[in-house]
Amino acid sequence: MKILMLHGINHNMFGKRDPKQYGTVTLAEIDGLLQSLGGELGVEVVSFQTNNEGEMCERIHVAYSEGIDGVLINAGAWTHYSYGIRDALAILTVPVVELHMSNIHAREPFRHHSVFAEIVLGQISGFGVDSYLIALRAAVSAIEARKRS
Repeated sequence: MKILMLHGINHNMFGKRDPKQYGTVTLAEIDGLLQSLGGELGVEVVSFQTNNEGEMCERIHVAYSEGIDGVLINAGAWTHYSYGIRDALAILTVPVVELHMSNIHAREPFRHHSVFAEIVLGQISGFGVDSYLIALRAAVSAIEARKRS
């Protein structure tokens, strides 16, 4: 089983950016935690981060072509307005789990809306780094359920 973790805009600055919302964990540390849990679950986790919306769409297209089993996405601010990324995700036929470290519903009003909500399996937010691990477990569970049916 292979799961793609998509990190969005500004996530390369985790550890430096707004520690009140995101803590001091770095992107490399998050990826390491995902790799570790993936190993426990028998899943390969491939991570991708970009600050370019077009590159994110292209990586999603590649995921479709390479037969990825599931996708985790923390698109950052793109969550609230990127119809391009939304449309790319809608091409996928695998479980997609949206996640956020902060509770987007307890923040500024513009963050309360996700343009991905209608097309993703579910959304996890507000658990800090654990949001990533919960999302990975949810995706694996959804993939296994699909295989059984």
